[in-house]
Amino acid sequence: MNRKGHKVVLVGCGAVGTSFMYASINQAIASEYVLIDVFKDAADGNQLDLADTLAVLPNSFSSIKSGDYSDCKDADVVVITAGRPQKPGETRLDMVADNAKIMKGIALEIKKSGFKGVTVIASNPVDVLTKVYEEITKFDPKSIIGSGTTLDSARLRRLLAEKLNVHPASVNAYLMGEHGDSSVACWSQATVMGKPIAEYIAEGKVNQKELDQIREDAVHMAYKIIEKKRATFYGIGVCLARIVQAVLNNERASLMIGALLNGEYGNKGLYTGVPAIVGANGWESIIEWKLSDLEKTQFDDSFVKLAEVYKAAEKAIK
Repeated sequence: MNRKGHKVVLVGCGAVGTSFMYASINQAIASEYVLIDVFKDAADGNQLDLADTLAVLPNSFSSIKSGDYSDCKDADVVVITAGRPQKPGETRLDMVADNAKIMKGIALEIKKSGFKGVTVIASNPVDVLTKVYEEITKFDPKSIIGSGTTLDSARLRRLLAEKLNVHPASVNAYLMGEHGDSSVACWSQATVMGKPIAEYIAEGKVNQKELDQIREDAVHMAYKIIEKKRATFYGIGVCLARIVQAVLNNERASLMIGALLNGEYGNKGLYTGVPAIVGANGWESIIEWKLSDLEKTQFDDSFVKLAEVYKAAEKAIK
């Protein structure tokens, strides 16, 4: 890793990647930034644009440049957002063949660079592509983090907070499993200011039908945004910055990231959204909640769906 200061490399200078970069720069997460894109002008143009912040930010950075994969060698974190965008009406899983091929090429280049740091991936379908990256690079699985259900859970927290008229920071509520349509709302673990959601139901402040609708709205939020503005990027950009910050600061923070299951929750062999401890070397361990019977069944179903899609990814990269 880079020992002079934190160095972050971004692969993919589209809206998601540049939103991450802008959030990171504003939060002074690193001192060095490198942008890589298959379209060199995209990396060059964004480098020039982002460099304009150097003179005015209260907490600035030392350098930002348009580079290539050789820059990964001494990076602390590489963030991958590259891939074709999701089309209106298309699920994330529909994108698997095209983006699996893209991810394979990226993985080979990063491995060739001699990179020894942590990789954070947001390219969709993220659960499947994170596993593709791990299979191609053979890096330590714990050094590879998918964005998982970080964004999904943020949406759930916001919507539940609106219903209960509190700030989202007061809400602990989570979606786990696929970053997509089969994600599971873990209401058994949900609290507001430490008070279980079951007590709010008992008090008549919210009911199960309303919670089900909140889950549906959170899961399908991306479709609504894509329909109106063609892409989602600000929310995931901030979520990626939060994950990278936890790595660079060795926070050992509990986050809803994509981690490789090895028997946890009764499943193994794929990355999916679960609560995990995130620190300097990636994700250290997965936190196992005692799910309700319904939540466990739904999580198993989500995992099976991802396994089926991963087969399509494997076929695409052979």
